[in-house]
Amino acid sequence: MIEPNRILFISQEISPYLADETPIRLLNRQLPELFQSHGFETRTFMPKFGEINERRNQLHEVIRLSGMNLIIEDSDHPLLIKVASIPSARLQVYFIDNDDFFMHRKGLADEQGVEYADNDERCIFFARGVIETVKKLRWTPDVIHCSGWMAALVPLYLKKAYYNTPFFEKSKIVLMLDDQTYNTSFGTKFAEKIRIENMTSSDVRSIEGFPVGYEELMRLAIDNADAVAVATPNVSPRLLNYAETSGKPILPFTGDSAEQFISFYADLVKK
Repeated sequence: MIEPNRILFISQEISPYLADETPIRLLNRQLPELFQSHGFETRTFMPKFGEINERRNQLHEVIRLSGMNLIIEDSDHPLLIKVASIPSARLQVYFIDNDDFFMHRKGLADEQGVEYADNDERCIFFARGVIETVKKLRWTPDVIHCSGWMAALVPLYLKKAYYNTPFFEKSKIVLMLDDQTYNTSFGTKFAEKIRIENMTSSDVRSIEGFPVGYEELMRLAIDNADAVAVATPNVSPRLLNYAETSGKPILPFTGDSAEQFISFYADLVKK
């Protein structure tokens, strides 16, 4: 039995809450369940997209965690936290919600497939919302697992904005690469929008002043992560090469089950 450790899963998509059961959504469900079965404590977060039926999935608001306002470009955005359980997996999932960013938006694009113009701010809100909620829970993770581009800012914030916060001081951050992407680049002011207290212009210099596409965002995440895991066989070769040349521990894609993550994360915690 592995000595219990705490793993925080921050995922863009989790089955069965979204309509289609894709391999990455299924994996994002299997991983927390697997780690729990091996004696780990876990917490799992995802965005509360509008397509998630609250009544069917028995979501309810966690009043003691809700109520905070997150400021993005001088605008206040109320943070709502909801929770639900997957009985068959004995898994509890926390949802980051907001009326404007998530509740009234089916997903990442509208009915015509056009990506929302404020997906950049939704990405910021999700990452910051998870971090602030975990702090409120007073639950310090040993490993923070980030899946999907909506979780890609978590490594940056933890390493640059929360670097002097003992709460996350020893947490290892793992970025999981997959084939999720977006086509509409974030605007030239994205670097400015990201910055919060304790961050400097040098922290976002690699994306400053030009549109930020998927690969630029993920390279920024790799720069600030402690390790990289590859979840699908068709990850961008350029991103894979970037991760490999970073010198950080990498869990390659082998096509095996989620079991491969157990020893990788256990070893990471020991370092």
